[in-house]
This record gives sequence, structure tokens and C-alpha cells, in this order.
Amino acid sequence: MAFQAKKLINDPNDVVTEFIEGLVETYPGLQYLDGFPEVKVVLRADVTAATYDKVAIISGGGSGHEPAHTGFVGEGMLTAAICGDVFASPPVDSILAAIRAVTGPMGCLLIVTNYTGDRLNFGLAAEQAKSEGYKVETVIVGDDCALPPPRGIAGRRGLAGTILVNKVAGAAAASGLPLADVAAEAKRASEVVGTVGVALSVCTLPGRVTSDRLGPGKMELGLGIHGEPGAAVADLQPVDVIVSHILNQILSTETNYVPITRGSRVVLMVNGLGATPLSELMIASGKAVPKLQLEHGLAVDRVYTGSFMTSLDMAGFSISIMKADQTVLQRLDASTKAPYWPVGVDGNHPPAKIPVPVPPSRSVNSEESLGRPLQLNPQGQILEVAIEAAANAVSDIKDSLNEWDSKVGDGDCGTTMYRGATTILEDMRNYPLNDAAETVNEIGSSIRKVGGTSGIIYNILCKAAYAQLKASTQPAASKKWAEALEAGIAAVSKYGGASAGYRTLLDALIPASTVLQERLNAGDDPITAFVLSSEAAVAGAESTKNMQAQAGRSSYVSGEKLASVPDPGAMAVASWYTAAALAVKDKYQSS
Repeated sequence: MAFQAKKLINDPNDVVTEFIEGLVETYPGLQYLDGFPEVKVVLRADVTAATYDKVAIISGGGSGHEPAHTGFVGEGMLTAAICGDVFASPPVDSILAAIRAVTGPMGCLLIVTNYTGDRLNFGLAAEQAKSEGYKVETVIVGDDCALPPPRGIAGRRGLAGTILVNKVAGAAAASGLPLADVAAEAKRASEVVGTVGVALSVCTLPGRVTSDRLGPGKMELGLGIHGEPGAAVADLQPVDVIVSHILNQILSTETNYVPITRGSRVVLMVNGLGATPLSELMIASGKAVPKLQLEHGLAVDRVYTGSFMTSLDMAGFSISIMKADQTVLQRLDASTKAPYWPVGVDGNHPPAKIPVPVPPSRSVNSEESLGRPLQLNPQGQILEVAIEAAANAVSDIKDSLNEWDSKVGDGDCGTTMYRGATTILEDMRNYPLNDAAETVNEIGSSIRKVGGTSGIIYNILCKAAYAQLKASTQPAASKKWAEALEAGIAAVSKYGGASAGYRTLLDALIPASTVLQERLNAGDDPITAFVLSSEAAVAGAESTKNMQAQAGRSSYVSGEKLASVPDPGAMAVASWYTAAALAVKDKYQSS
């Protein structure tokens, strides 16, 4: 039976910002940018871009995994960490703020966990930073060994092994190596680490109801860190049996995820997932070491036990094994002031915190809102009713989207889309509605604030559509919109890697675009073509019930659990697209 979880919090929406406030008060070596709370960036208090003479190491991701990644900011480890909302990728603007704040002439390395939203947001930020003249390299960490290949385009998830990669990279940078060498060491470290986890409970997002997915006496093997279902559910076993299973999974010669063979030297990390007593973690470590030595013939050089990358209040642990050599051990042993690496905390606590200013963009062009016109022309009136109807439709199905997403993902699709819809409705007061292209551009800027995978995907969609609208020479407005939709879809497919049949929002957008173009080319009037294309969007979204996911977090969920549950992203598209089409139809009929 589901129930409301007890949490020691205030407003669920303020959990991340209030956590950061407490963190920087606790550790005097940490600071946040003065764009806080919108720009949720934690950085070393002793580093500024103007004076820093080493490679900056930057990581981050959704919150809820504390102490990752903010707790690993400090001399000898991360230079800055970016916090998204709970289980949501951080927005591009926050990542850019971190890059600008700490990156000097030596450049910066972005360490990114392998999730679609993180790859997209960090990737776009990296490209923007490069265009501003910064030297940027990126290493993607996917250390998950729970799921056999192939897993579509999503690949292996980034789990607790990322923390070991952060430490190697941070120590390499602290030694004064150039960016290329630091990136090479981090990449090598990412390729020799594997992780598998086990959970005894499902985590609860702040303000949400606890899932009853795991019954009594059951455990979940091969889980992710966002509450998504694991690879298998089994009866709870003694920790001896669990540890043996995990070690065999990581070191399997069938998957060959990590190049570790008998005689190798390794590092062991036993990581708590948020609600596991230290005593139980120590028991797991105590059982893992002799098994690695005697059963697998490995030399265990270092053991790290504690909570490094959690999943809110999940009960359970993960085990990471990294192949070690003298260089890796030297990096792991190197001094660091990161508060949650296993070392002490030092430094006097100052009486007050003075925010570090956010450095301005190096871009010569400042993009400013054009503002709402005093009087709307017919096009502006149509855009206004379409945008309002679309945003309200998404808001109305928030709970349904969350329910679907709780079965196939991390359960926050509705909340994220609702946040985007309300942001658009607020910002709409300043949209230049008489200019279609600029309005689309402003919608992208609004939804970009939401963060997460949805925010960046819709931003990419809008940016590509905007560019097409600006460049189009089509005399007919309806065909300009059709071209713009097609361009936006192509951009999302290019950067996200998905296409038709992958069980994503594209399975609603692509049929809509296809029918829209077909009906316009056949001579249908634009309104009829728009409505018919919305019906195609709905049919496409419904068809995802029968698809096996090949992208996003749903690709980690078994086909049995996906069956009869539509893709939440596709259903959101069907909702706002249909609402917009019907609103435009009503506007024309009433005028």
C-alpha cells in the first residue's frame, strides 16, 4: 500500500537550494555563485577563473545523490559541481556559469554521468563555452555492469564509479598536467571501473508518495540511482550471497565490461544508497575483500566504504571495482580537501559568506527578449491562444504523466512538464507574439530553465525550428511551420540519438510532422491539416505502448513492465499538440 513518506524538509521545491545553503555553511572551503538559487553551482572558494593556473575539473547532475557531486568539490578533486533539481539534469546556463567561474587558461574537464539529459546539457554547454574561447574536454562515465548489452543508444548508466574517476582526474589536474593528459587519465579510469547495485526499498522523491513496487522480503538487483526498476527482483538473501552475485556480475567474462582478470590489482568501493547503516556497508566490504582475493584471484589495494553516490532514502548498496596500477593508486592517495572524500575537514569558519560574482559571458551578442507588442496582429493572436492551450493541456495531465513515468522511468515527467508549462505561461507576457520565429526562440529559452532531459530536448527543438523559420523562403506561413517542425525533429534526433520507434516523444512528433506535410502538399487548408496531424500525434503516442524502449531511462526497464504503458514524453506531445490545433481551429471558426 502506497503512503506519504515522512521527510524533514520545508517546501519540497526548495530541497536542493536549502541543502546547498547548509553545505557551504558546514564546509568553509566551498562557496556558491551569486546567481543562486537559480544557478545552483558549488565551487571551491579559493578559485577564480582569473587566477586559476590548473585544469578545472567540473562534474554534476541531478540532485538526490548526495554527497555526489557537491561533497567532492575541493582542492585535489572537483573544482565545481552543478546541481540539477532532484533526479533532473542541470540546465545549460548553470553549467556555463560553472565553466566561466573556474576555468582559466589551462581549460576544464567535464566529467559527465552517462544519462541522456546530462550528455545533452553538458554537451551544449561545452560547445557554447568553446565558442567563447574556453578550452573544454569531456569524459562520459558509464560504469553500470548490471544490464547485458545491447541497451539501445542509451548505453551503460553512470553510477558510483564516477566518484573514483573524479578523484583520479582531480589529482591529475592538481599535479599540474595539461588538459589533454588530465582528460586521458580520466578516460582511462572510466574504462576500467564497473558497478552493480542492490536495493531493499524504493526511494521517495520529496513531497511524493512512496512506491510499493518492492514487496516485503524482496530485493532488486541491478538498479539505477533514480528509482527506476532494477534488472531483476529476487527474494532477500544473506549479504554473502548478494556480494558474490554482484562480484560475478561485474567481473563476468561474457560481458567483458571491465578489463579485470586474475592477477589484476583492484580498488573496491562499497557505496551506500542513502538509508543503509554503516554497519551493513562494513559487513559487505568485509565479505567482498576475501571473495575478490580467494575466488577471483585479485589483489585488493584500496577499500573505500561509505556513502558516495546515493539515491535519496533508498536502502541498499552498490559495489564498484576499478582496475588499479601505480598511477591510479597515486591519484587516489593524493591529498584532497574535498569534504566527503575519506579525509578530515580543516579550515576556520568565516563569520559570513560573500557570494562569488557570476562572470559575464564572453559572447559579444547579448540575447534579450524583444518584448510583447502593444497590439497583436492576427498571427500574434493565433500564437497566443495556441501557446496558452498547449501549456494548460500539459498542466492538466501532470498526474497522469507522473503515474506513467513512475512505471517506466523515474516518475517526474509530469512535474517537469508542468514546471515548463507554468514557466511558459509566466514568460508569455514578454513574448514578441507578432514575430513567429522570435516567439519560438523565446519558448525555447523559457523551457530551458526547467532543466532535465525534457528541458534540453524542447530547447533544441525550438532552437532548430527558430533557425528554420528565420531562413525559410516559403511564401505560405503553414509550410514555413511544417518545415520548422521537421527541422526541430531532425535536431532532436541528431543530438539525442533517437528516431521513430525508439519509444520517445519523437514517436508522436514524427507522425504529426509527416501528416502535416502530406495534407498541405495535397492542398488541404492549414487548419484541417493541423487537426489531422494532431490525430496522428495521438495515434503515435498510443503506439508506444507496444514498443521496447531504445533510448532514455525506459531502456533499462524490461519489456514486460513497459507493456500497456505509453511513453510519458510522447503523451505530453500528443496533449499539447492537440490542444494547440483545436485552439487554432476554434479561433478561426469564431473570427
